[in-house]
Amino acid sequence: MRLTLGISPCPNDTFIFDALANGAIPTGELSFDVVLEDVQTLNEWARAGRLDVSKVSYGVVPAILGEYALLEAGGALGRGVGPLLVTRPGAGPFRPERAVVAIPGRDTTAHLLFSLAFPRAAEKRFLVFSEIEDAVLRGEVDAGVIIHEGRFTYEAKGLVKVQDLGDFWERTTGAPIPLGGIVARRSLAPAVRREVDRLVRASLAHANVRRDEVSGWVRAHAQEMDEAVMRRHIDLYVNELSLGLGEAGRRAVRTLLEVHARDVGGAAPRDEAVFSD
Repeated sequence: MRLTLGISPCPNDTFIFDALANGAIPTGELSFDVVLEDVQTLNEWARAGRLDVSKVSYGVVPAILGEYALLEAGGALGRGVGPLLVTRPGAGPFRPERAVVAIPGRDTTAHLLFSLAFPRAAEKRFLVFSEIEDAVLRGEVDAGVIIHEGRFTYEAKGLVKVQDLGDFWERTTGAPIPLGGIVARRSLAPAVRREVDRLVRASLAHANVRRDEVSGWVRAHAQEMDEAVMRRHIDLYVNELSLGLGEAGRRAVRTLLEVHARDVGGAAPRDEAVFSD
């Protein structure tokens, strides 16, 4: 069986899926057509049901549960991994009711966390994550929510932190931060979904054994990212919850879904409507 698989070009995704995408582990009767796209594009494709298996933001999960189920392995969750709200030095106090804020995609978890922290935000501008820092520096927006490697580089670029949105989430909920997860079509047989999950875990295990030997494929997709930043990115976002959600990860996902349900009005879905097993 041939499956379409979408991941982002960020180092945590390419590190996890390197062995699977490049034939370093046997995949048996399954094969994969791998596409790399910005996570917001993947979120939009998930809404359209375009791919069989995909990385998505947890922010979009409530909208796609009819079509997709969440797998255990391959995600980005944890503590101290959340997005940051940044601005220019000397910009003065951040006033959400007056500010124009750049957000890395409507369906991203970053947007959900920002909305939780600043429910009275006046104006949001949705940009590709890699465009946000420059938009803030040029004064096109008052502040921006940065993700991925921006956490390590914003100060060197001349930006200052307003709020660690992940820290706000952790203090508010007590749960780890659910950033992104891997979903598979519900129309796939349960045995196929379990096998995909196993292969993702095997791909990550293969990478972890060689953690000090990041491949050229991972480096190539990291583009202009500094080697040290790339490694910090992998070390932060690829952790024990990437191997499997476990109860801590599932609690984080449940908490996010409860927060979303409270905001839109309604009940959070039961586990069987969320997780693959």
